[in-house]
Amino acid sequence: MTIRTIVTVPEAILRRKAQPVTKFDEKLQTLIDDMVETMRAAPGVGLAAPQVAVSQQVIVVEYPLDDEDEEAKPKLFVVVNPQIVKTSPETVNGIEGCLSVPDLVGEVERAEEITVKGQNRRGQPVRIKARGWLARIFQHEIDHLNGVLFTDRATRVWKPEEPVEDNV
Repeated sequence: MTIRTIVTVPEAILRRKAQPVTKFDEKLQTLIDDMVETMRAAPGVGLAAPQVAVSQQVIVVEYPLDDEDEEAKPKLFVVVNPQIVKTSPETVNGIEGCLSVPDLVGEVERAEEITVKGQNRRGQPVRIKARGWLARIFQHEIDHLNGVLFTDRATRVWKPEEPVEDNV
């Protein structure tokens, strides 16, 4: 496994729609392993393939299923070709940062609950129901696959005085 370089704005790949994955081969497995290692080293809670200069629809997310339980262990999600198939009408504002947009944070309104469908690293179908911060992370990472950055959705963007935890 290799820690890859995380590209930052204004890299053009961050603004392109990523290509669907059609081959679940060794090259994809290496990309996924590298993305997990890169996300953890950054440190972040999510990473999309375009952030490591690969225009493919792959995301990795590592966050507890229940963010209200302080003892909950983070769960690793790998989703290939993810799509949000359901969103709750309830939305919530939250402060987001991004590994590809260093030194800025923004207030972004996101759905409180979502359902994501896609494939796992072997190509088998997966369906994930997420709420709270986990739902926010999935929405943020899937935006990356469509060339959308959190700054595009933010009602307000600023440079924080303290470093940001839980960069996505």
